[in-house]
Amino acid sequence: MELEKSLREKKLPIDLDALGRLIATTQKESGEIPWHEGGKTDPWDMVEAAMGLTVAGYVREARRAYEWLAAAQREDGSWYAAYRDGEPEDRTRDANMTAYIAVGVYHYYLVTRDLSFLRRMWKTVRAALEFVLGLQAPGGEIHWAISPTGDVDPVALLTGSSSIYMSLKCGLAVAERLGHRPPGWRRGLQRLGSAIRTRPYSFDMSKARYSMDWFYPVLSGAVKGESARRRIEKSWKKFVVNGLGVRCVSDQPWVTIAETCELALALSAIGQTKLARTLVDWIGSRTFEDGTFWCGFTFPEGVIWPEEKITWTNGVVLLAADALWGLTPASSLFRHDFWESHLVRIGAAAQEECEPRREADFHPEEMTLAALE
Repeated sequence: MELEKSLREKKLPIDLDALGRLIATTQKESGEIPWHEGGKTDPWDMVEAAMGLTVAGYVREARRAYEWLAAAQREDGSWYAAYRDGEPEDRTRDANMTAYIAVGVYHYYLVTRDLSFLRRMWKTVRAALEFVLGLQAPGGEIHWAISPTGDVDPVALLTGSSSIYMSLKCGLAVAERLGHRPPGWRRGLQRLGSAIRTRPYSFDMSKARYSMDWFYPVLSGAVKGESARRRIEKSWKKFVVNGLGVRCVSDQPWVTIAETCELALALSAIGQTKLARTLVDWIGSRTFEDGTFWCGFTFPEGVIWPEEKITWTNGVVLLAADALWGLTPASSLFRHDFWESHLVRIGAAAQEECEPRREADFHPEEMTLAALE
């Protein structure tokens, strides 16, 4: 599918259509999008890939992906953690994987303004978020999963709960657009945000070596303003390899394209566009001959690993490109200032989230490229 003229005319360091074409050609006839040819499918990464399709102009293919998810949804609102050719492979019911459909559906709507699609998907989004909120602990964090044997795992994951925070915001925005007020969602969002900001001990701290635990609270908007800036600065040298990108895990010499682009999204969210573009520039040459991106590489050896062309990796590159160069009407989806008016309108903002930003609270110019030194 050819990109819109406005996208093709932008001079970007990324071949948008190559990335979209990879995802579209990997997509099965049913609409399912596996990780790669012959690979498994999980609901979270499938949504990420579908969002990439939407950015690249493959709107019909993205809609087919969401329709597949709607058809595969379980009666309790969840999805299994992994499928292969439409059949369940891992029957764990993961809260974060289930919630992310709300982000994808709202993203699709922002780009297409297809209200009929939003109405058709509302039942799916509502059931998914009801399932997730059913796993919310008294302290506000979200238990991460129900096992294949039906047992709730009481562990809460910071990355997953942060992603769910973003999903709840999008679910509330979808509800507001359709004139619905689902009971408990606003309060659930506020309690979850409070847990992320003030009770780090509620989450599995053994995951702190993963870079996503570092920046996802900022990416999701649970941590904002000066607190977000401090959080990014605190662990920058722990995870960022100057000139290369972001480590997936702090103690391993492996830079991943997805984590690098997600950190770029988080930086863009707090107004650090120049720094975010620098990160994307670092990975610009980490592509196969067809212009699609590697999943990751070791350093200093530079070994590509894994070797497969990953759909969701290329999906998040497309999301980062959109955020940094304004390719679609959804380019501001992860920006904190985009959500300030949204949260107030849907009545989901906590007191601190409703307060106007003061110059003394937020100084993006302080975190300049000197932070890379």
